[in-house]
Order: sequence, then C-alpha cells, then structure tokens
Amino acid sequence: MQILVKSTILQRTARVATVLLLLAILPGLAQQPPALESPEVYPDNRVTFRFRAPNAREVLLALEGTQRLAMQKDEQGVWSITTAPLEPDLYGYSFVADGVSLIDPSNPVMKPNLLNTQSVVHVPGPASLPWEMNNVPHGMIHRHFYRSGVVGDDRDYYVYTPTGYDPKADRLYPVLYLLHGFSDDASGWTAVGRAHVILDNLIAQGKAKPMLLVMPLGYGAPEIVSRSSPPMRDPKLRQRSFDRFRDALFTEVMPEVEKTYRVSKDRNSRAIAGLSMGGAESLHVGLNALNRFAWIGAFSSGGLGEDFDAAFPALDSKANGQLRLLWIACGTEDRLIDGSRKFRVWLKSKEIRHTGIETPGAHTWMVWRRNLAAFASLLFQEKTS
Repeated sequence: MQILVKSTILQRTARVATVLLLLAILPGLAQQPPALESPEVYPDNRVTFRFRAPNAREVLLALEGTQRLAMQKDEQGVWSITTAPLEPDLYGYSFVADGVSLIDPSNPVMKPNLLNTQSVVHVPGPASLPWEMNNVPHGMIHRHFYRSGVVGDDRDYYVYTPTGYDPKADRLYPVLYLLHGFSDDASGWTAVGRAHVILDNLIAQGKAKPMLLVMPLGYGAPEIVSRSSPPMRDPKLRQRSFDRFRDALFTEVMPEVEKTYRVSKDRNSRAIAGLSMGGAESLHVGLNALNRFAWIGAFSSGGLGEDFDAAFPALDSKANGQLRLLWIACGTEDRLIDGSRKFRVWLKSKEIRHTGIETPGAHTWMVWRRNLAAFASLLFQEKTS
C-alpha cells in the first residue's frame, strides 16, 4: 500500500509539473509571429521578398544582376518588396539589414559560397531554357575526396557522367574540365550553375556530344579565399594559387579521373573552361599546355593580369595548328570586360585565332549558364564556328 501511495503522489507531481511547464510555454507560443512566405513568385514573373526585422532601421534587397533595392516595413515589422517581372532564371539574393548581409530565413534554397552565402529564387521559364529541368534522360554526379600532396590539404572534385555511361564498356568519352570562380567551392557548377542539367538537355537534344564534366576545387593556395588573407588582387598570391592548382590538376586530379573513368587521353578529346577566376585559370593552364588541351574557354575571366607576354611566353601563331577552339566570353556590363577586350587584342597581335563573345549581362551566373550552354555545344565537333 505504501508503494502505491508513493507512486500516486509521483504521478500527480509529474502532472502538475507538466501543467506548470505548459502554462509557462503557451504564452510564448501564442506570441510567435506567423510564418512568412518568401520569396513568392507570381505567374507574371514578379517576385515578392519578405523579411521580419522590426528593430531594423533599413533593409535592402541585394538581388543578383540588379542594384540594391530599398524594402518597406509594415506595422508588424515585416519588410517587403515586389520586383518588376524578372527574366526566367535562378537568382542569388540576400537581405542587407543595417549594413549586415543576411540570408532569407524563410527560404531553404541556398547558394553555397565560401565568403558570401546567399539564398536563391527560381523564376521558372520554358523548357527550351537549357538550365530548366526537363523530362529527358539524366546523367549522374559523383563526388570524390582526396588528400592533395601538392597543396597539402583534403579536397574534393565532382564528376558528371552522361546518361548511358557504362564504366565497363569499351567506349571512351571526351572530358571538359570545368572550373568555378573565386569564393565558390567545387560544387559551384552543379549547385548554382546547373551544369549537369544543361548537359542533360543539350545531349538529349543532340546539341552536344556526350561528355564527362570534371569540376575540381580551384584554389592552389587555399588562403586566398580566407577573410584574413591577402585578397585575390595580390599578384604573388594569385600566381602561386594558379600554379599549384595547375600542378594538382595535372598530377592528382587528371590521372585519377583517367584511371577511374572511361575518358580519352587524346588532347583533341580534352577541354578546359571556367568562369571569372576559373576563366583565368583555364587560359593560364590551357594555353600553356596545348599538348594537353585542344579546346579552351574563358567566361568573364578575372585575375589574369595584363602582362600577357609574361603569362604566355611561348604562345604564338603556331598555336593555331593545335587549338580546335579558343572561346572568350564576357558580359557587356561586366567590370572585367576591358580586360577581356585587351586580351583579345593581344591575341590578334599574335595572330592567334579565337572566338570573342560579348553578351548582355554583368558578372553573374545568368551570363555563365548561357556561356556554358553555348560553349559545350561546340565541343568535340568536327567543325566549329
């Protein structure tokens, strides 16, 4: 009987404690503000962004490809703005509250970046856009990790294999080494650039040859992307990063890819291209190793410098016999357009054939997705324009 009484007392005590706990929690729960819908994409491609910050004095929307836009606060402390209709694409964005850049807490879709993580909004478009997911056969993305003896760190790279790829078949595939930009990581071209989707669509439409994409980490000196280190503008640090990246690519990544995957070792079946920092690396690596690459592309290349004679000491018109395609693109609103034009003038002075592309747009992924779609469709073809 004594044990039963003690058990009953303990049960009552537990119930009382639970009730007291609920009484303490419920007022707080009742005061929780309702969830926000952000971003909200409308059928006409306008987008409303919302951000709750009742104590902020100013909140701006930083939307990729546009100037910062002032948001307006309502009586509940919610800041909002509705854009004009946007072109179908994927846009990185953040909120700048009293000078501090913040992601959208209402949106789980993220744009990975080592220095400036952003949220992403997708404004859907027609199936004809190469980065839109379509009902076509899809390839696969493989992630590899390794210890780099050249750089002295642990790093990764991604490989896209097209639909129908069979590791046991005799067929050998061409390969494009695709490089990301400054502050991106090795996932940039898939997570943000949607390179795998673009290749799936182009291959299904017969606009591109089935190929592998290899997307390595692009820092030969990882300290270059640290907030406490000298910036990308430091020429010595930049050159060290470019050189070590090249060495890691040649001695670690490429041999492992060629051992693991059914890729051709013929230079005519190898391409290298990249955006911004990766565009400069593609030129630095590719044009100084024409025995390895016949196809080279640079999208909005940055960090190459202007002493082209020093950067490419052996490059002359004889390169025309080795280059299948040298493709140099930049957006006309890009701050790097002058450097791109100067490099093309230098190439012309050396009588080196190349294709210069200028399109509307700034230093954004909206330009680079289109660059990749155009460049990939030219690769490994019998004739190029």
